[in-house]
Amino acid sequence: MSGGRVVVIGDTLLDSDIAGRVNRLCPDAPVPVVDVQTQRWRPGGAGLAALLAARAGHNVVLVTALGSDPPARLLVDLLASHVELVRMPLHGTTACKTRIRTQGGPLVRVDTGDGRAGGAPAGNRFATVLRGAEAVLVSDYGRDVTTEPAVRDALLTVARRTPVVWDPHPRGASPVPGCRLVTPNEAEASAAVPATDRGLITGVTAATALRGWWQCDAVAVTLGARGAALAVADGCTAVPVPELEIARDGDTCGAGDAFAAAVTGALLGGSSIRAAVAAAVCSASEFVAAGGAASINALPRRRPSPPRGCPADVVTRLRHQGGRLVATGGCFDLLHPGHLSLLRQARALGDALLVCVNTDESVRRRKGPGRPIVPVADRIALLEALEPVDAVITFDEDTPTALLETVRPDVWVKGGDYTLGDLPEEPVVRRHGGRVVIIPLVGGYSTSRLVSAARSAAQPQLQRPMKERV
Repeated sequence: MSGGRVVVIGDTLLDSDIAGRVNRLCPDAPVPVVDVQTQRWRPGGAGLAALLAARAGHNVVLVTALGSDPPARLLVDLLASHVELVRMPLHGTTACKTRIRTQGGPLVRVDTGDGRAGGAPAGNRFATVLRGAEAVLVSDYGRDVTTEPAVRDALLTVARRTPVVWDPHPRGASPVPGCRLVTPNEAEASAAVPATDRGLITGVTAATALRGWWQCDAVAVTLGARGAALAVADGCTAVPVPELEIARDGDTCGAGDAFAAAVTGALLGGSSIRAAVAAAVCSASEFVAAGGAASINALPRRRPSPPRGCPADVVTRLRHQGGRLVATGGCFDLLHPGHLSLLRQARALGDALLVCVNTDESVRRRKGPGRPIVPVADRIALLEALEPVDAVITFDEDTPTALLETVRPDVWVKGGDYTLGDLPEEPVVRRHGGRVVIIPLVGGYSTSRLVSAARSAAQPQLQRPMKERV
């Protein structure tokens, strides 16, 4: 299932993860000796953001500075099967970050490379891809891509008509005016505040101040395990993390890139800024829970593209390709924007989305004799027509636990009106190695509320004299 066209602009690094064991100390110094077991390479910085956007189903063009040294050639190999590359000149050597991990966790990180962008993209391809962009993500890692005048001028123009998400860096350029959303983390937000105000402005209140200084529609300050603080025109709100289990030593490397890629995709899909930030918080949390950037497969691999429609075919082919199956369930009676937001956020957590739908009899047992409003055949047809949905399956029981014993999703998603303790599906999903994610609801939407409002609106009409109604 293909998504929209995303242009990612920024600094690309080469990241390497070395895993080994420590069984002894070096004889000439009291330092551990690491016996290397594995080494994996992956794109970092803007390259990781582009890779994550591509794996979410978008058509991605990455505009970045690349040299011709061996690390640059490896980056091209890792990215070429996922994204289109538009190259800028690089002065110096490719920036490389090598993390060494042992059974006790991270041991040390070694950084090499002094490369910085040194000129505009060659040819006319840059202008062409920006004209065709449906969303733009700027992933700034402080290595001069965003300071290039031709790039800044182009971004200033495109921001007037296309959503631009800017993930800033303390050593990078300020966002161009007109961005839809700027996404600093707490340290970056604090660094952007004038030194005289840093003692007075926290990461949360900084979002409101930075929105004015950067002249953007919104600022989302990411706060790690505390979610995000979102500042929009009518105030600042907290966006909590979903309920899911994250290891105490969870690898947070790349979480900011996961957040930026997810929020860009959600805005491209038509979500409001609040809904997009909630989806991105969920996606970044799930990314960390799954192992962070270290879990990214370093080999070039195209995203699985399961057939839509038949649930058995979707699940079988996805399993064969090694993809991640996401499932969610509910009545989905009278589809509304809250449902669509949930489905979009759920789909972003994996490679295919299976929707489990209560049959009519199951809905009647749960909701009463007046429900469902829409018969199950029509509910299935509406869900199958939605872009985030790969397949729909029904269940006749009160809960989908029996169905989940067979389907065994990697991720089971429910809306924020539930908690993990409320879900009878939770033990089943975990028993088969999956995880449960609770996604915050979009305020103001529920089928029961829509039904109540419709009946209230119809009541005065029914009470009018027959002559008046005729």
